[in-house]
Amino acid sequence: MERIEADLLIPGRGDPIQNGCLMIEGPTITFAGPIENAPKAPADIRVHRVPVVMPGMWDCHGHFMGIRVTNVEDIAKTSLPVLTARAVADAKRALQAGFTSVRDLVGLGVHLARVVDEGTIPGPHIYGGGAMLSPTAGHGDLHMFPTSYMHTLAAAGYYFQLCDGVAECLRGVRNQLRLGAKVIKLCASGGVMSEVDHPVHQQFSDDELQAIVGEAARAERIVAAHCHGKPGIMAALRAGCGTIEHGSYLDEEAVDLMIQKKAILVPTRYILERLIAFGPKMNIPDYAYRKVLALGDQHKRSLQLAIRSGVRIALGTDIWSTGEGTIAPWGQNAQELVHLVDAGMRPLQAIEAATANAAMTLGPQAPKSGQLKAGYDADILAVRKDPRSDIAILTSPENLLTVWKSGQAIERSVP
Repeated sequence: MERIEADLLIPGRGDPIQNGCLMIEGPTITFAGPIENAPKAPADIRVHRVPVVMPGMWDCHGHFMGIRVTNVEDIAKTSLPVLTARAVADAKRALQAGFTSVRDLVGLGVHLARVVDEGTIPGPHIYGGGAMLSPTAGHGDLHMFPTSYMHTLAAAGYYFQLCDGVAECLRGVRNQLRLGAKVIKLCASGGVMSEVDHPVHQQFSDDELQAIVGEAARAERIVAAHCHGKPGIMAALRAGCGTIEHGSYLDEEAVDLMIQKKAILVPTRYILERLIAFGPKMNIPDYAYRKVLALGDQHKRSLQLAIRSGVRIALGTDIWSTGEGTIAPWGQNAQELVHLVDAGMRPLQAIEAATANAAMTLGPQAPKSGQLKAGYDADILAVRKDPRSDIAILTSPENLLTVWKSGQAIERSVP
């Protein structure tokens, strides 16, 4: 049993508590509240005194893909053992940055989760999606390779699953469930890093979307829909997708439908800022740079509208590269907090997006996580300063005094 006493306890949802206290037994929080209400502790209990305590953070849209260049076609040119070895290092970086949970959409997360859970490698709790479901010529299709090669990659365990027609969509979902996917990811619109599709155009027909959502629902899985354009957003919402990823072309009608459907927006502002600022220096393909420039400002306006309108938002970065000096490296996940505040959130709202709201992006598979409450997972951060005054405090590793995952303080090397 351990006891954490803090000048400020930020619960994840609800008002912060001055002079707060947490009690941990094994992997679970047994008490969270004002210190004067805490149960009497045994004399030999370990006590930690910290300035601020808050839940461990979530990245609800990351990719453990193991690539180092700014072109996703490199995945198809690199062996899975190399990609996996890189992703192992990325999992450790995420955890050391205070992200105790990651929803992997998509990549090697379904496999990393197993070896993290068994204690073989360090990493966050990982909730993997397996491969991304995409129609032929869609955002999840590497158009520069023959279709036959794409199917070969899928069969070999890479993160692409081309599905055309209801029957193939059903098989696509089942293939991911076979891997142990906790969430299903589909492409409801075109994307940026793919070559010939358009970010505004809807992908998958309404019948295909409904088939995917229905099959996932039978296994109690939520469906995450990659969507930039409004046609894909509306179709995904009508079909029952639980989260909208990116949401670049939201308007009042789309926002109203999101609220009606109780869908969650995972806006991923971080990746767009990185691609716009550093893409040309890091050899982003010309087709991708043109696309990201065309939707960058629109995406920010959509995010601002969603915040003003009260859409539930969860933090996600779309981080997908390995190592310092790459376009979107693991370990920078907390930068998304800064972008959320810049778009109009209060710091406590941004923290809620990274904690209490984040766990909800798993729907029926959601653990008791993201809040400092009795009975919840003991995934906890001790922070040197109050992030309500400056959310960027959470982006600096030296400001994280201790990271607990499942009640265990992790080993960290902070410069």
